[in-house]
Order: sequence, then structure tokens, then C-alpha cells
Amino acid sequence: MFPSSQQAKRREGPRGRYDPVLLLAIVALVSIGIVMVASASIAVADGKHIGAFYYLKRHLLFLGLGTVLAVIAMRVELKFVEKFSMPLMLLGMATMLAVFLPGIGMRINGARRWLNLGVTSFQPVEAIKLIMIVYLASYLVRHKQAVERKLFGTVNPLVVAGLLVISLLLQPDFGSSALIIAVTVGMIWLGGARMRYLFGMAAAAAPLLAAAALSENYRVRRLMTFLDPWKDPFNDGFQLTQALIAIGRGEWTGVGLGESVQKLFYLPEAHTDFILAVIGEELGLFGIVLVLALFALLVGRGLMLGLRGVELGQHFAGYVAFGVSLMIGLQAIVSAGVNLGVLPTKGLTLPLISSGGSSVMMTCAMLGVLLRAGYEIHRAGDARRMAVRNESARVAEADLPEEAHA
Repeated sequence: MFPSSQQAKRREGPRGRYDPVLLLAIVALVSIGIVMVASASIAVADGKHIGAFYYLKRHLLFLGLGTVLAVIAMRVELKFVEKFSMPLMLLGMATMLAVFLPGIGMRINGARRWLNLGVTSFQPVEAIKLIMIVYLASYLVRHKQAVERKLFGTVNPLVVAGLLVISLLLQPDFGSSALIIAVTVGMIWLGGARMRYLFGMAAAAAPLLAAAALSENYRVRRLMTFLDPWKDPFNDGFQLTQALIAIGRGEWTGVGLGESVQKLFYLPEAHTDFILAVIGEELGLFGIVLVLALFALLVGRGLMLGLRGVELGQHFAGYVAFGVSLMIGLQAIVSAGVNLGVLPTKGLTLPLISSGGSSVMMTCAMLGVLLRAGYEIHRAGDARRMAVRNESARVAEADLPEEAHA
């Protein structure tokens, strides 16, 4: 049977493609993460008598679930996602408040950040990171002129982010609060907001953020410990000093994969928050530079796709690419900074590498949305190239002498 006209049109029309550079960076980071979670968690799991590869199996399980979410995200048109940005935000806010409900919310280590799902727990803030990006991208498309020209156009999304931050501070989760504010400001700036508005609001908000940071004794202790971890190396400074010892032992090329000493009950959270310190010890400066270079490749490529999307008129896809790139990049910078002792401890995992449940799944979903944005941006670029070729062919045909047409 001959193909229908619709099939022929689809085959000959513009085609999208998933960005190979993004895929390469993601696969490389996931592969490093699997190896390092296995290496960093064996001693911890064996010490708890739950099986040497318990955390590795758990990490692979959540990676598998995250891959399913990513594949689904890669197949969904962004215009569909944009349509439901507001309902998604309302749902996200509801889940953020649900952590305070008895029987639904869970308190772990003094913090209420988890929902009890029966068979497992879920951290809503990991989902709200992606929801916030989608909402902001939709807002920037719908109110582009207001964002570029009016103060209220810039203030409105910051009010929404502020409401989320209040709920996060009550949990408490200062690290995620700062991350969401930073990504929100970054997306608004990339969306065309005037710098004087952003600087003015930053100056007004700085005292409030400082008050929030200093309102709890444990945050003050973290700040003081960060400034001089060796002053109390066996108490408040224990995590940071052990991380620095691990990185120092690794020197240039590391002590060898699986040969870390600090992961043997010296370095807390070796397979989660401080996994980069284990990488530094086992793979040395080379391993740390490799990981940071892969994140730079991933984030840089995402930002380039965002710029290309805005240029092609694919504003929602472009802003989504901006948001996901900023979220992944800033979280990686904060996590690396904590491990290297240049930032106070924040409790943020290293995306795609640290072991985790909610964070692993939602990071995969976020990257699936980024890949979809890249697909639609490449498709728009292909459509523009086809239009230029067709116009050139039409002009060339019109310039032919009449005898050629005959």
C-alpha cells in the first residue's frame, strides 16, 4: 500500500532529535554514580547487616524508576505540559503542606520533609523543583512584556517562590529554599527582567534571608563550623574535616577505586551528601575534575539549547532548558562546594551520582524534560532550515528564463 499524504508529510516534515551531547553527559554521570555508590556504600551496608550491596540495589531501583519517568517525559509534547503548569503548581503546594499532616508527613532527624507512601517515602521538594521550573517557564511566556517592562511582572513569580520557601523553612530545609530562590531569579533574568528590579528586590530580601539563616542555632553552628572546621573536629566540624582528609589523601590520581579509608565509618553520608569526597580520595583530583567537567558539559549544553530555543521562537522549551540547567548546575556547585569546604553544609545531593530515592527519580524526570525541550528546539531549527531551502528554491525557480519554464 502507498503511504497516505499525512504519512508522507510527517516523513518529509521537520524532524526533532534528542541532543547527543546531553545524552553523553547524562550517561557518563549516571555510570560514574553507579560505580561510586557501590564503592562508597559497601562498608556502611555491611556494618548495618543489610547486605553489602543494599544501597547499590536501592540506587539501581530508583534509577530504573527515574528512567521510566524520563522516557515518559521525553515523549510528551511540551505544549501539553505548559497547559497544566498552574494545576501542577497547586498540586505541588498541596504536597508541600501535606508533610505537616499527622499520619501523612514523616519526621526524620527532626525535620518534616517526607510523605509516607506506605512502601516507601517521598520528598515533595524534589518534585516541586521541576514543577517550579515548568510554572516559571509558562509565566515567562504568558507575561513576557510585563516581565521585561514592569516591576510587578518581576515580583509575581518571586511571590510564588516565596510561598514555597516559607513552607520549606518550616520543615526546615534552608538549602532547597536557597536553591529555588536562585533558580527563580536566574530564570526571570534570562526571561528579560531588568537588572535594577532584581538588584532592588535582592537588597530588600537580603535581611530576611540573613534572619532566616541565623534564626536557628544549628544553622549558626554550621556557618561557624564552615569558617573553621578544625576548631571542633570531633563534633560540629566532624563531617567537613573528614571530607577534607579524604580529598587530601587522594592527591592527584587517588588511592584506587574501592580503597578509600574515610568511607569506613569515618565520613558520614559517604554514599549521599559526601560522595564527591570519596571520589576525591579514590580517584584523586582527576576524578573530581572529570565529574565537574561532565556537569559543565551538561549545564552548558542545556543553556545553549535554551538560547537557541528563544531565538527560534520556542520560548517555553527555551525557558524550561534554562531552568533545568540552572537547577542541576547550582545543585552540583553547592554539593561540590560543601565537599570541598568552600560552602556551609546544606544537605544537597550530587545529581545523578549520590544515592537517593526521591532525588534520583526526580532528577531523571527533570533531565527527561530537558531532553524533550532539546528535541523540540532541534525540530524547530530543522523547520527553519527547510523553510529557507524552500524559499531559496522558489526564488531560483522564479529567476529562470521563460524558455526554461517552457
